[in-house]
Amino acid sequence: MTMEALKTAAGELKPHLVAIRRELHMHPELSNEEFETTRRIRGWLEEAGLTAQTFGLPTGLVVDIDGGSPGPTVALRADIDALPVTEETGLPFASRIPGRMHACGHDFHTASMIGAALLLHRRRERLKGRVRMIFQPAEEIALGARAMIRAGVLEGVDAILGMHNKPELPVGIVGIRAGALMASVDRFRIRVTGKGGHGAIPDAAVDPIVAASAIVGALQTVVSRNVSPLDSAVVSVCRFHAGATWNVIPDHAELEGTARTFDADVRRRIPERIRRVAEGVAAGYGASAELIWTEGQHFVNNDPAMAALMTRAAEELGLQVVEARPTTAGEDFSVYQEHVPGCFIWMGTSGTEEWHHPKFTLNEDALPVSAALFAHAAELALEALA
Repeated sequence: MTMEALKTAAGELKPHLVAIRRELHMHPELSNEEFETTRRIRGWLEEAGLTAQTFGLPTGLVVDIDGGSPGPTVALRADIDALPVTEETGLPFASRIPGRMHACGHDFHTASMIGAALLLHRRRERLKGRVRMIFQPAEEIALGARAMIRAGVLEGVDAILGMHNKPELPVGIVGIRAGALMASVDRFRIRVTGKGGHGAIPDAAVDPIVAASAIVGALQTVVSRNVSPLDSAVVSVCRFHAGATWNVIPDHAELEGTARTFDADVRRRIPERIRRVAEGVAAGYGASAELIWTEGQHFVNNDPAMAALMTRAAEELGLQVVEARPTTAGEDFSVYQEHVPGCFIWMGTSGTEEWHHPKFTLNEDALPVSAALFAHAAELALEALA
């Protein structure tokens, strides 16, 4: 099948893919609750003659497309979960579940990869190996990739490809880069302990609120004075909780936040810098501080060969390729990349709002574009890995 024939076939699928995307959009489900979503995906794939596997997981599924000759296995991954957001788009196919919305475009990712599966299934005799379609739950809470890997979905897989919609890129433009694309994600809590007392007699207390407030400001030096200007990192305090009433100085205050970076060495240094700042500042106020550090996923780190392959696939389909701009948002696609080489790209969708916004929308013209790109990229990857 020529590139024009592939684009034509993808274009003919557009009404079906739009219907799939809208059905998913109307019925969003949160992480690890994607039971009906999984059922719907299974139905659409099995209607086309494909067989789905769950690998023993309650949500999410996998479909293998075996080629006409033996060879390597390339995985294509889509995430399927939604967010606890109340939709404000006013679209006729807006979410029908209060407080739930596909505000990150995972419905688009899923419909696109179903399209890629249908295209690959039609031309399976030409495939030199196997394409594994992974429909992953729980990306938004960074648990789905690990669960699927533990279940065995990466066994025998030689490479993996994935994407995220990018609202600011027009349809027909894709962003690709080798190396770091999305940041590592770590979480911290700092518990500050002082001595409670009467709000009118602060000299008899050790105020943990004052100490914790000073820690918030001092934490900004973790980046500005402990990370090279040539590198990048983010340390954000996103929750501050203390006290229970207006006239009592509490015993404790608690801060919670996130640290993000694109560099493994910087990531290793940040916890100790945060601990040192928190303990030192707290001691200056006569209080103490305890750091509780929770390591999350690694940064998305694109394999150069896979990035070059995705660039070739896009250019052969007549798409415009731009250098992808990194973001400090996180993605558990990175967990797969800890095991096999992979590439994660930006897919232009001409959106109106950024991810997670209640008025987030996208242009559905990107559906056949994405389906064709990943079908072609999978074929090229099988040839390159053979």
